[in-house]
Amino acid sequence: MKRRSLLTHSASLAALAALPPAVLAQGRKNTLTLAMALEPPGLDPTAGAASAIAEITLYNVYETLTKINPDGSVTPLLAESWEVSPDLRTYTFKLRKGVKFHNGEPFNAQTAKFSFERAGAEKSTNKDKRTFAAMETVRAVDDQTLVIVNKELDPDFLFLMGQATAIMVEPKSVDSNATKPVGTGPYVLENWVKGSSVTLRKWDQYRNAKDIKIERATFRFISDPAAQVAALLAGDVDVFARVTPRSVPQLQNNPRFQVQVSGSRAKTILAMNNKKKPLDDVRVRRAIASAIDRKAVIQGAGDGYGAPIGSHYVPSAPGYIDTTGVNPYNPDRARALLKEAGVTTPLELTIVLPPPPYARQGGEVIASMLSKVGINARLQNVEWAQWLSNVYGNKNYDMTIISHVEPFDLGNFGKPGYYWNYESPKFNELYDRYKNTARPQDRAKLLADIQRLLAEDSVHAFLYQPQWVTVAQKGIKGLWKDMPIFVNDLSSISWS
Repeated sequence: MKRRSLLTHSASLAALAALPPAVLAQGRKNTLTLAMALEPPGLDPTAGAASAIAEITLYNVYETLTKINPDGSVTPLLAESWEVSPDLRTYTFKLRKGVKFHNGEPFNAQTAKFSFERAGAEKSTNKDKRTFAAMETVRAVDDQTLVIVNKELDPDFLFLMGQATAIMVEPKSVDSNATKPVGTGPYVLENWVKGSSVTLRKWDQYRNAKDIKIERATFRFISDPAAQVAALLAGDVDVFARVTPRSVPQLQNNPRFQVQVSGSRAKTILAMNNKKKPLDDVRVRRAIASAIDRKAVIQGAGDGYGAPIGSHYVPSAPGYIDTTGVNPYNPDRARALLKEAGVTTPLELTIVLPPPPYARQGGEVIASMLSKVGINARLQNVEWAQWLSNVYGNKNYDMTIISHVEPFDLGNFGKPGYYWNYESPKFNELYDRYKNTARPQDRAKLLADIQRLLAEDSVHAFLYQPQWVTVAQKGIKGLWKDMPIFVNDLSSISWS
């Protein structure tokens, strides 16, 4: 090599060595910047109801016994295999050997037992506490064998064991998991800049570390639709799962991006406080539902990405029946029902709107519709923490627009003290029968009865099933095609 070439080569190496690690990583395409509309209130999915917690932590920081896949199927994760008793009540899990938590403690049947008993305990803050409280016994036979006996049959149990509320936690770290999460997953928390971003770093001691292609992932929080588009166009963001649909037209014909429309199990609803007068009268709730044109709401709130629903169940779910005809759009019927209920118009109500654009945009559309039947709906914009505290926690509201994203959440209608304040012995009886019925055809019939009951009781104005839109740089592989749950599974993602 000539002296000039050697000097040039050496200078190039020196310049390269002087670059920050992040720049080098970008050059090797092993880092990723993702964006989310909402920042989570904490990083412990057993302590809060916000779906944004799982979007960052599930399968990345924390793991579960089973794993839910994009097509809704369930495969092993921390459990290598399992056996189910003929009555579908007893589950025997064989756990992976040699698994450790980020703090070096071993994962075994004893920690799994601790995790489940904690989730179902009297003082548990787990939003799926009912699922874990329904475990009659949880027994660690040995380090690798866990036996769970459920009080009632639940054919969806293995799916539930893959959700964020079923994460395995390390006993000594549980009190600080909200800010210093400790799990068994392929990533650890590197940094959290409140109000801006969360950065995860690949954990080199992970059992399959060589298969994890993304070394560092940063989640940025961008709620404004215009800012979402700007960040993608500027190259500041590589992936935006569940981007605001209004942003899509500016991106879908750009050759730099791939645009993916995914199915969901989410239900966007105008939730009503069933104990707040006059909403405690089913005729008033039916009037509100009848005043709303679902297709217009889909256009206004979801920019056309969605399918109308008439109950708390979606067309892509097994056992779905179409109940949109129970409370169809009919302003004349709405006025007649209000009159029948003895309501003096204009009726003054408030709709609380959390930050997501579908809620804020949907609120404007719905308030306009309600005004045409004699209901003045005052719109109250709140931040996510306020919504969780005042609406979800204290039940201090008339109505609110929200998407419930959990696939199997019909049980919420029978949950005492849930924020809807809906109480129905008939629902409880139907749901208990559904939970304890093994034959698929019998379950489907009960599911149909449940859907009809919720529609007839007009517990809420059921609006639509949203479709999620993911926009990503062209070179990214492994994104989930459909989203039965909210998750950004970094282990499956890589650059081509």
